[in-house]
Amino acid sequence: MFIVRNRIAFYTFSIALSIASIVALVVWGLRPGIDLKGGSIMEIEYVSERPSMEDLRGGLDSLGLGTYSIRPTGETGYIIRTGELDQAGHSAVLAAIDTMSASDFEEKRFNSIGPVLGEEALQKSWISILLVLAAIVLFITFAFRKVSRPVSSWKYGLMAIVGLAHNILITAGAFAVLGQFAGFEVDTLFVTALLVILGFSVHDTIVVFDRVRENLHINSNRSDKKNFEHIVGDSINQTFVRSINTSLTTLIAIAALYVFGPETTKHFSLALFIGIAFGTYSSIFICAPLLITLNRQKDSRSDR
Repeated sequence: MFIVRNRIAFYTFSIALSIASIVALVVWGLRPGIDLKGGSIMEIEYVSERPSMEDLRGGLDSLGLGTYSIRPTGETGYIIRTGELDQAGHSAVLAAIDTMSASDFEEKRFNSIGPVLGEEALQKSWISILLVLAAIVLFITFAFRKVSRPVSSWKYGLMAIVGLAHNILITAGAFAVLGQFAGFEVDTLFVTALLVILGFSVHDTIVVFDRVRENLHINSNRSDKKNFEHIVGDSINQTFVRSINTSLTTLIAIAALYVFGPETTKHFSLALFIGIAFGTYSSIFICAPLLITLNRQKDSRSDR
């Protein structure tokens, strides 16, 4: 019952993080990668010592590339992002890089996407997220259709959406901060991570809600009936260890992917780590207690 009794403190913590995330998104926004805005990305790795970023910039500035960025990767590599490059521009960049160091290098990847394709990918990303949210609401409303007292079935779906919005907002806010101070960009892998977070978070939330449903059914056959707050508290306690253990094993695997995985998956795994961690938190500390808050508001209105 500790979580239920102290739910206002958990609400306050989540509201503070959500407001901070909104401020970060409004002030700085997310930095779209080439997948979403178009452009070219090149990853190079030197055989031995790599030149300094200043030396590399000196060679690239003479090409008139416009806005571009250079980010170190690993011990001997760089990731270079530019506007869309054709074959001639790509060759000119490679030639300029070659003159900046006595060490040989290998181009590990090169991708170029036009602005039209980038805009299309961005639109489809938003559509996919909205469709997933709509499907989740419909599924939960249907699954809990026989649970109408003391909280209507559609409110379970609504609370799940509140939790999912909380998780996505905090993840996006974290990447807005990282984009401002560490140059992190979001791409289609980031959108994939958001969809995974939605699925994993709602799974955790449904486990708790399902236990509430079972305990409500058991309580209806009891002679000494418990109040709704007590039922939700018992349901959280019964699922707490299972939720934490499941999420912890997942987070350990994601942390290993972040530390030992390739550079291309680091932002993806970081987004997953943040989203799943807060998804577990919101399922236990936010979504289920909100059912009690809704029920109390309903009771207070009926008493008037």
